[in-house]
Amino acid sequence: MSRSGKDPGERLRTAKKRTASSARWLSRQLNDPYVKKAKADGYRSRAAYKLAELDEKFGLLKGVTRAVDLGVAPGGWSQIVRQRCPKAKVVGIDLLPTEPLEGVTLFQMDFMADEAPAALEEALEGAPDLVLSDMAANTVGHKQTDHLRTMGLVETAADFAISTLAPGGAFVAKVLAGGTDTQLLALLKKHFTTVKHAKPPASRKDSSEWYVIAQGFKG
Repeated sequence: MSRSGKDPGERLRTAKKRTASSARWLSRQLNDPYVKKAKADGYRSRAAYKLAELDEKFGLLKGVTRAVDLGVAPGGWSQIVRQRCPKAKVVGIDLLPTEPLEGVTLFQMDFMADEAPAALEEALEGAPDLVLSDMAANTVGHKQTDHLRTMGLVETAADFAISTLAPGGAFVAKVLAGGTDTQLLALLKKHFTTVKHAKPPASRKDSSEWYVIAQGFKG
């Protein structure tokens, strides 16, 4: 036994498991065409292509003058917004630090904090045309718990969108397999003209993520 009371062999076995997991992740990253493409195109993450593909399918960024990026780090989605709407005012928020992005106002804070919505609205200086949420709760490995935690973030993001969007605006949020729950879906259908689910090609096939796309905010 070590002084910590743990068997050194146990620590070694745990380290081996962690190394194997890291190796699988690294192998997947190195062989992922979207990761390679993101580096070549100057995007901060492969996630940029998810928004690009959703935009191509739903026309999300057409005419956008103000946008909010919830869960902005590392900044791939905001890069797409700025690229396709260079005059748009973009505000992003994340618990994690995000390297500065030209034309994007960044907040490192918890979106669930009471003061977060007001900070975002003040920085926007007007009603957004688009609210994006790529947020997901940290997983604990229990499917139902993970789903509930992520859906809690989606519901808060939807409430923010409904309280701030300009008429005709859109809301896009990451949800998990199974899509948006019945209560939230009903809320979105009440406030938006169309509500659909989509899984962009850039989402890994083995990933449980889907996106809900609500367009035509009724105001």
